[in-house]
Amino acid sequence: MSALYFGLQIAGLQCKALKIAPNVLMSEESLIRLENGGVIAFEGYGDENGLPVIFCHGWPSSRTMARLTDKAARDLGIRIISPDRPGISGSSLQPNRKLLDWPALVQRLVDSLDIGEFRVLAVSGGAPYAYATARAMPNRVRAIAIVSGAIPIVDLPGREGLLPLYCWMLALYRTRPQLLRKLFYVARPILSLQLPVRLRPLLLKLLMLRPCDEDSLRDSAAFEAVFESQRRAWHGSAEGVMADAQIYAQTWGFRIEEVRVPVRLWHGTQDRAFSVHLAEEVARQLPSCQAHFVDGAGHYSLPIRHMREILEDLISV
Repeated sequence: MSALYFGLQIAGLQCKALKIAPNVLMSEESLIRLENGGVIAFEGYGDENGLPVIFCHGWPSSRTMARLTDKAARDLGIRIISPDRPGISGSSLQPNRKLLDWPALVQRLVDSLDIGEFRVLAVSGGAPYAYATARAMPNRVRAIAIVSGAIPIVDLPGREGLLPLYCWMLALYRTRPQLLRKLFYVARPILSLQLPVRLRPLLLKLLMLRPCDEDSLRDSAAFEAVFESQRRAWHGSAEGVMADAQIYAQTWGFRIEEVRVPVRLWHGTQDRAFSVHLAEEVARQLPSCQAHFVDGAGHYSLPIRHMREILEDLISV
């Protein structure tokens, strides 16, 4: 497997600030300043005065993945707040971070924006972060929506139902971690480049996607929301993308049964990254879950084609 192909598979592809509050800098990229001197970068989408929803981006991805929500959120009166995770794009690296470190950053974000109760929307690799937030802040999180969500990989007895690339990366992480680290560093300069429009069809072919996913990503706006956000993920550092990846190879630090807020779980029957059977098992473990298994939908086509109904369902809770 060449470094280029590895990179394409795992990833696809300053701020002129105006101070408006003690800890918030607003512009195209808004920043929350942290007590340790670092920052969390975020962007807003949808209706600025709407119901607040925190967006948890996938992996490797960044805050601009939330462009997928913009039109539907505007129509429905929803305010999407999408932060970069530490070390991703505009957010500062947080060495040795764990999944359980994330809720404190969300609390800092919503407190700085004077938000009380809120909902959470997570796509793919954002799922563990949504679960962790809901578990830690049950009095403020009204509900969460999990779309094409990652599952607790390390708890699986086998690797059936996972994208083969994930199995390969997990094996390298456990047996040859330094080689995996080198591959990330080799991939970064390639994946930081913007892909010419004429090469997009070639990329979609190389990724060997489900037909439903490939068809959905032929839409220019959807392609840019997915792949531009992946390219931006590498702007921070290869170390940040690796730190984000390591979260999935570690135990979450809690049992999924501990998430007691309402969960709306959306999963496509054609999802190749995490099979629908794995999602069904997660749904059975959650105390308060309403699951939607969408026939014929894939990992990408589900959030691209069904975002309006996903958001409508989320704010109905």
